[in-house]
Amino acid sequence: MTNDRKTPQRTYPQEVSLGGRLVTLRLMEPSDREAILAFARNLPHDDLLFLRLDITTPEGVDEWIQNVKQGRTHTILALADGAVVGYASVHHNEVMWTRHVGEIRVMVHPDFRELKLGRRLTDEVFATARELGLKKMMVQMTPDQKGARATFERLGFHVEALLGDFVVDAEGKTRDLMIMALDLEGFTDVEHQRVVASA
Repeated sequence: MTNDRKTPQRTYPQEVSLGGRLVTLRLMEPSDREAILAFARNLPHDDLLFLRLDITTPEGVDEWIQNVKQGRTHTILALADGAVVGYASVHHNEVMWTRHVGEIRVMVHPDFRELKLGRRLTDEVFATARELGLKKMMVQMTPDQKGARATFERLGFHVEALLGDFVVDAEGKTRDLMIMALDLEGFTDVEHQRVVASA
C-alpha cells in the first residue's frame, strides 16, 4: 500500500486574543502530561462521562501521548497563563481502510467556551486534516450532547448513523452513539484568520 500521507505545515505556537484573554495555541508534547491531567481533572463531571479515553488518569493520557508520537493523533493545545484550557485533535490511522477519514475530538474549559475557543480550535484541526490529505471528517458523541451536536451542525456536519446502546459511560450506563460526518473535498477553506478584538 502506498503511503501518500502529507505532513501538516501549520506553524505553531500562535497567540490569539479571545474576548480580551491571550491564548497560546501549540502542538501537544509528551511533556504536557501533567498539565493535561490537571485540565481534565478540573472539567465538569458531565463532560467526562463521554470521553473515549479517561484523560483524568495517567494511563489514559499516556495512551494519547503514544498516539501523538506515532503520528496517529495530531493535537493542538490551547493555553492561558501557562495552563491548558482546551484542545482539539484529529485522529487517523494510515493502515486501516478508513485511512482517508479523520476523527475530530474537541474539549474546552467552561470558562473559555463563551470566547469561541472551541470554534477556533476546530478551525485549526480542520486545516490540519486537509494538510494531512484527509477526505472526510467524523465526530462521535451521544445524543445527550446537544450543544456539541449543534456546534458541529453549524460547521456542516450531518448525522450519518445512530447506534443503540453502543457505548458505556464512566458511570457504567449504556448510551446510544451518534456519528456525524463532513466531506472535506470541495469544502471551503477553513484557514480564515479570526482576530477577536481585545476588550
